[in-house]
Amino acid sequence: MRSIEEFISKSLSDRKENGALRELSVKKGLVDFCSNDYLGFSRSKDLKDRISSEMQDMGVGSTGSRLLTGNSVEIEKLESRIAKFHIADAGLIYNSGYDANLGLLSCLPKKGDTVICDEYSHASIRDGIRLSLAKSFSFSHNDISQLEEKLSIAEGKIYVVVESVYSMDGDQAPLKSIVELCEKYEAALIVDEAHSTGIFGEKGEGLVAELGLEKRVLARVHTFGKSMGCHGAIVLGGANLRSYLINFSRSFIYTTGTPNYAVIAIKSAYDILSGVGFNSSKLSKLVSLFKSLLHDCVDFDLIESSSPVQCLVVPGNDSVKRLSGRVNDRGYDVRPILYPTVKKGKERIRICIHLFNSEEEVRGLVEAIKLSV
Repeated sequence: MRSIEEFISKSLSDRKENGALRELSVKKGLVDFCSNDYLGFSRSKDLKDRISSEMQDMGVGSTGSRLLTGNSVEIEKLESRIAKFHIADAGLIYNSGYDANLGLLSCLPKKGDTVICDEYSHASIRDGIRLSLAKSFSFSHNDISQLEEKLSIAEGKIYVVVESVYSMDGDQAPLKSIVELCEKYEAALIVDEAHSTGIFGEKGEGLVAELGLEKRVLARVHTFGKSMGCHGAIVLGGANLRSYLINFSRSFIYTTGTPNYAVIAIKSAYDILSGVGFNSSKLSKLVSLFKSLLHDCVDFDLIESSSPVQCLVVPGNDSVKRLSGRVNDRGYDVRPILYPTVKKGKERIRICIHLFNSEEEVRGLVEAIKLSV
């Protein structure tokens, strides 16, 4: 027992010494430029009212796993509706994006198969791959040539896993080129659309749908905790894939089903998204304004991105924490992303632009960054 406590203490001390110790914090009264609430749904009065109205005649919890008492007509209708919205045949809802990636990737590839993922893939993707027992390789971020090198030596059934929009850089995967390579090598493509849901596509269907690649992708993971302002996720694909996950995906089988209030929240968010005549032009204008104002104003690199995620690289954990703290002191909520979450020397301030941000707030943020450097 004592040796374990010493191990815990030393691990925390090492993190602190490296300036990488994570701590929970609550910051109030600041202008939000850090949350994933890109469309402002989590603060939407309309969404709150819809949830409250529909919940009046329902119980709160699901009461059990989906295979026991936790299933309902409502959640199955919702899965069908979301699949139709994203132009897919079927879908299966999970309690979180982490659960969805873990459940999908741990049960589909098998020993003797090969999984190839982008080096910037989310931790949930990497953890799912580890549990699968398949061979795995990563390729340099968005490097098509290196992906082909890995595909050429892959064995067994081959899976390629990428994100459509990368959470820590905000840039996009070259999905058309990746799809073509997967077809050349008979590999199945899985795309995590967490940060493109609600942002790309005619009505926010995601980047895969915007590019017309729905039928050329094995599975897509859309999450509800970002643009949709709720919680949970769905794996989209064919009807057989849905049935396979119900039978073999442990993070779906052995957990309490999505609670009723979350089902209603997700349904209501999709009601709003599909009913407002989605238009991303305002958000795009705010992103363009931010980039143009910041361009050449500071000595740090701004990672190229057309998404709401904009990242200012500030090397060193201590340096990026100091800069973000100064920006916070000027009234703007931005957060530092530290090593080891990103590579050493690639620490950054991750800035998220939202529909609810004003041009005045964007200008104020840029001024605060300039004054804080």
